[in-house]
Amino acid sequence: MLQTLKNHFGYDSFRPLQEEVIRHLLAHKDALVLMPTGGGKSICYQLPALLSKGTAIVVSPLISLMKDQVETLCANGIAAGALNSNNSETENAALKRACMEGKLKLLYISPEKLLAEANYLLRDIHISLFAIDEAHCISQWGHDFRPEYTQMGILHQQFPQVPIIALTATADKLTREDIVKQLHLDHPRIFLSSFNRPNLNLSVKRGYQQQEKSKAILDFIERHSGESGIIYCMSRNKTESVAHMLQKHGVRAAIYHAGLSPAQRDEAQDDFINDRVQVVCATIAFGMGIDKSNVRWVIHYNLPKSIESFYQEIGRAGRDGLPSDTLLFYSLADLILLTKFATESGQQSINLEKLQRMQQYAEADICRRRILLSYFGESTTHDCGNCDVCKNPPERFDGTIIVQKALSAIVRTEQQIGTGMLVDILRGNMSHEVMEKGYQQLKTFGVGREVPARDWQDYLLQMLQLGYFEIAYNENSHLKITPTGMDVLFGRAKAQLVTIWRDESASTIHRRKRKASISVKELPLDLPNTEDEDLFEALRALRKRLADQEALPPYIVLSDKVLHLLSTSRPTTIEEFGSISGISEYKKKKYGKEFVEVIRRYD
Repeated sequence: MLQTLKNHFGYDSFRPLQEEVIRHLLAHKDALVLMPTGGGKSICYQLPALLSKGTAIVVSPLISLMKDQVETLCANGIAAGALNSNNSETENAALKRACMEGKLKLLYISPEKLLAEANYLLRDIHISLFAIDEAHCISQWGHDFRPEYTQMGILHQQFPQVPIIALTATADKLTREDIVKQLHLDHPRIFLSSFNRPNLNLSVKRGYQQQEKSKAILDFIERHSGESGIIYCMSRNKTESVAHMLQKHGVRAAIYHAGLSPAQRDEAQDDFINDRVQVVCATIAFGMGIDKSNVRWVIHYNLPKSIESFYQEIGRAGRDGLPSDTLLFYSLADLILLTKFATESGQQSINLEKLQRMQQYAEADICRRRILLSYFGESTTHDCGNCDVCKNPPERFDGTIIVQKALSAIVRTEQQIGTGMLVDILRGNMSHEVMEKGYQQLKTFGVGREVPARDWQDYLLQMLQLGYFEIAYNENSHLKITPTGMDVLFGRAKAQLVTIWRDESASTIHRRKRKASISVKELPLDLPNTEDEDLFEALRALRKRLADQEALPPYIVLSDKVLHLLSTSRPTTIEEFGSISGISEYKKKKYGKEFVEVIRRYD
């Protein structure tokens, strides 16, 4: 097992749980594996496939995901292919023939194609195992828009001797039970890895309006000059407007959403994977299973609908284990819209519950990582030190007067306004709607003029969280004061609010381009701090040239982490080059000579 791991994947040892999962699968037993993104799930079925006779069938939900996995395997000298609708008839026929002749170790296939071939191709080949990748889709998508997912239980009926492994990075207890039930897994062992991704920095910014978000995003990207990132937006229109804003400021950005043609989506994804664009602005349709290891940051322009979605999406950053940043913008407008969607959905109570947990994360004044981990049933005894709450613990002040001003304005409008109108009244904005209703006559008109609109948005979020008012979603999202709110309004109780802390350190006026510098001390390696930045850039240029020659994404040739290791340890022989973690025997022979030549020039 270790020999195969080193030869084909370039690693000297297994990560937590990998070896146990592999041994379990080789004993022909079913398994459900939960590991965080970047935790090494793929090796759990790819290595047993290499050690077993026949072909492993890997069920994968997206063509892009299959393409990425197959390219990575082939780059390590492993015979793999993907049967899908993007191939020509000739290509698919050749793949089927290779399977029948036992020449293919792994065949990737969609659920739809799997069911179509269950009585044909699958009957004619020797199957070593079934791997169901991104298995949470069985639960999430099977009940919604891809019914084929719920029919995959036939695998155990038709191939009772073949073990099944289901793998996912995100599934709460309910989803796990659903996966086992849908696949008819036979007394599966459930392998639960830690969900902790300590390399991800977690931050939330509350109450920002559109212009403020744009400024904050530009500042953020400036601090991540030349580093790949993803911006997730709730709607197609928003992905387009954010991308156009970035392009206008000289940032290479692509757009990805379901409203584009397949060719346009493929082009956007291809440009991102091959580092031709720095940023992708996307709906949640983007990124699943893309193993681009050097995504250094993820921004959520809007609040996600659940912690599962959020965790899955931030997991696309820092897959190589290097430090990466995540930023979530949270506003009342998002909360109101998502609550409306959840209320109108088929699974109202579950979706509302999931949204409330997401809301608790966004509003937290305790370590955010502890909230994420507890959601997935994992507890930790200490704060993470790598989220905004740990770095800047909240300070409270007596906010009774601020709360009274807001509640008084709600009462004086007979509780017939939403948050936008409330801020206009408090700030004294003579908007068309305010004038139309005559609200400029109210005693509370303009009483909060000294508080910026963004801060009012933040205070209103806090007031909602503290239970001073509720939102009547069935009444045009009007605000209704609760008995607790009445106690504050009439002076029977005090209100403690959290001081708003703003990081306005970066200026957008003079954005200077800086080189992306990587601090060696942050590398998860016990090597002295001797990285040569010029050597790193030279190795990166060589990697890009080799990748372009083979029409491969650069990270498939060698990951950023491997380049950092090379520029730190500077191997000057091909044997030394091959001893670096992440360089397989196949890659040592293929690339060693050229990389060593570049390193020698800097020695």
